[in-house]
Amino acid sequence: MSDEHDTPAPDAPAAAAPEAEAPAEEGLPAFGRWLARERELRGLTRDEVTRAIKLAPGVVEALESGEEARIPPRAYVVGYLRGYAAAVGLDPDEVVLRFEEAAGPVEARARRAPRGADPRVLAGAALALAVAAAAAWAVLGR
Repeated sequence: MSDEHDTPAPDAPAAAAPEAEAPAEEGLPAFGRWLARERELRGLTRDEVTRAIKLAPGVVEALESGEEARIPPRAYVVGYLRGYAAAVGLDPDEVVLRFEEAAGPVEARARRAPRGADPRVLAGAALALAVAAAAAWAVLGR
């Protein structure tokens, strides 16, 4: 009976490993390619979509590139994707859902790309500014 369990075990991890890695590797780039392909299938140029949704060309390029560093913040990207979907003739809910699946959980994105300054740096800068102001007041006040 141990032979039955030993034989499938080496095959199972080998088969499961590529499936587990593929979505992580594809993610946003695959989503961007999907957007561009759907636009092209409908015979639309990127410029036509840009004009229809009144966005900067760089925003549409960023959405279609799938490069995480170029994708606008989530607060904006959902609206941009809904407009893109309407201009191209896609279901806006499906487009947003596909983006969320490709991008992963919001918490994971926040950990990967922190935005904003470290509170300790801000506190240090405020302290340095206060010391400089006090020194300037002491020198100029005499």
